[in-house]
Amino acid sequence: MYSGLPVKIGRAAEGDTFEAAVLAGLARRPRAVPAKFLYDAQGSALFDAICELPEYYLTRTEIAILRDCVPDIAALAGPGRQLVEFGSGSSTKTRLLLDGLHKVAAYLPIDISVEHLEASSRRLRRDYPLLPVVPVYADYMDMPVLPWLPGAADAPRLGFFPGSTIGNLDRHEAREFLHNARRLLGRGGALVLGADLKKDPEMLHAAYNDSAGVTAAFSLNLLLRMNRELDANFDARAFAHDAFYNSGEGRIEIYIRSLCPQWVRVAGRPFFFDTGERIHTEYSYKYDLGDIDALSASAGFVRARTWTDPHRLFSVHYLTAAGDEPG
Repeated sequence: MYSGLPVKIGRAAEGDTFEAAVLAGLARRPRAVPAKFLYDAQGSALFDAICELPEYYLTRTEIAILRDCVPDIAALAGPGRQLVEFGSGSSTKTRLLLDGLHKVAAYLPIDISVEHLEASSRRLRRDYPLLPVVPVYADYMDMPVLPWLPGAADAPRLGFFPGSTIGNLDRHEAREFLHNARRLLGRGGALVLGADLKKDPEMLHAAYNDSAGVTAAFSLNLLLRMNRELDANFDARAFAHDAFYNSGEGRIEIYIRSLCPQWVRVAGRPFFFDTGERIHTEYSYKYDLGDIDALSASAGFVRARTWTDPHRLFSVHYLTAAGDEPG
């Protein structure tokens, strides 16, 4: 019987992952800390707040697309699917699929923030009492297997990767993720993928530099997390959120920039930051349909259907394994 607690898979369950990644990332040049570590409980809550901002069009646009296309997704997927969400967060968009798909066999949310995972799973069990909800505490970039589910082991899997999270991965990482997702979803598996589209750079800049400063707080929370968990002594007021669109690479680049010369201690180790020195935290790649086709094909997927909003700001795709028929 399933206990209700998150199932731990892969290296996400190791307690020293954050410390090792931070120390290695601060020691290298240029400095960088993987974006997944932005999403502790506080970071996840701040990201939920970002999704409500007027400048941040991505979430509301994707939700509007999903509301319109869920009947099409249900027809393509067919009944009795396991729904597997990579990087589930608060599972807000998932409810559109849970309400619209036919006879969902089980829901497996995968997330690296165990506190967020437990809270969202409790809410879903309350609201969907007949649905098996099996939270998975894991890094979706490092998942060898999915849990075996008694009673649903033979149900085909439908993956869900919304929010243009694919854009947070560089081209190599995106191919690796899709390749692994195809393997995990198995025979007859499919993937619903959300991807932000290329557009006016000014609109992109505003989305990642909101006037209320919530995105800046989200970035700087990484320093505060180091203070909380790694006995660091960052003064967040001495650093700034730095985000801009690199048109040549087709991506937003996000950094934390030092405002003055300063020494900082992290887990007992000293690090010097000069004025203007940065820690890279995140990319957000933007796509066109040709990019999606090339990326999908490189991982053994085929783009079976695509839906966009009237202004072509955002896109939702139904990917099937090459050689499989949708449905």
